[in-house]
Amino acid sequence: QIQLVESGGGLVQPGGSLRLSCVASGFTFRMYDMYWYRQAPGKERELVATFTSGASTRYADSVKGRFTVSRDVAKNTIYLQMNNLKPEDTAVYYCNTERQRSYWAQGTQVTVSS
Repeated sequence: QIQLVESGGGLVQPGGSLRLSCVASGFTFRMYDMYWYRQAPGKERELVATFTSGASTRYADSVKGRFTVSRDVAKNTIYLQMNNLKPEDTAVYYCNTERQRSYWAQGTQVTVSS
């Protein structure tokens, strides 16, 4: 049974940083693409970053140069390092896996505000 557990969110001032973590279990983590999504109030969920099974990365234009996605296979964990945060980054952040795109966990809230 697939399980994803996100953590690391919080309240941060504009220009600050946060690192999100997502621990995966129930599947062979390294064999699948992993994704970070976010959903702001009143908006649709959007894809923020991708870490492919081949260790390539892709980013939404809105976060390029500020966010970095990485993976620790030994820990079955994917990370999202977020720097120079802006108020428009405020959202619930979710990780997701190619293994089961329909599965969504509880997410972690990121609030960027002074």
